[in-house]
Amino acid sequence: MRRNFDMTFLIVVVILIYNSFRRGEFLDPMSWLMNTLMLLPAIVIGLSFHEFAHAFVAYKLGDNTPKLQGRVTINPLAHIDPVGMVALLLAGFGWGVPVQINPANFRKRRRDELLVSLAGVVMNLIIAIVFVLVAKVMIMTLGYEFLTVDALGTTLWTMILYIVQINLVLMVFNLIPCPPLDGFSVISEIFNIKHTEFYWTVYRYGNWILIALIIFGITGMILTPCVNFMFNLLWTYIIF
Repeated sequence: MRRNFDMTFLIVVVILIYNSFRRGEFLDPMSWLMNTLMLLPAIVIGLSFHEFAHAFVAYKLGDNTPKLQGRVTINPLAHIDPVGMVALLLAGFGWGVPVQINPANFRKRRRDELLVSLAGVVMNLIIAIVFVLVAKVMIMTLGYEFLTVDALGTTLWTMILYIVQINLVLMVFNLIPCPPLDGFSVISEIFNIKHTEFYWTVYRYGNWILIALIIFGITGMILTPCVNFMFNLLWTYIIF
């Protein structure tokens, strides 16, 4: 994500939390807490590495801004937005601290901005692949029965699956071509539309467009089939 979130997104979070209460998702606090604790590592890893990738690539391409701001690190404290984290846990929609860059420092501005925009989603895909490989090693060494029957095994297995799933969600979500998501920057650089009125109009109202997509379930219609396809694809070609 390339731009800070404002109060409009907090409004969305409140709406989503309210809808979660209406659906009864918090009726069993203990189950919700246990599930949240297993989900937490996936969120921390996904967000931290996503933002680190933006910062690292920008730095390597000649922009010192992320380095000066302490963002070229995998330390979650440098990337996690507390409000965004709570929102993600409670509403299923959240954000990290966006990496700030200065495109004027790039040698080939259009190419380098494209690479920086793609870095986060590529990192999420890499993490998903790595942890599917970890899952395969766990099956080979610990046994499938231990991972699906034993309490410790099922906890570890669930956490691994969450890491794969959350990283795929972050990858697909951020590729949606709507500001402030990375997908809009990718499309803008590929088609070179940053100097058009269309670009600035969409950019100006991007937050509201994204809110509408979330509230009316459009993002869910995109995420569910894409994430399921990617998950099944990785599972089929790596595990089996």
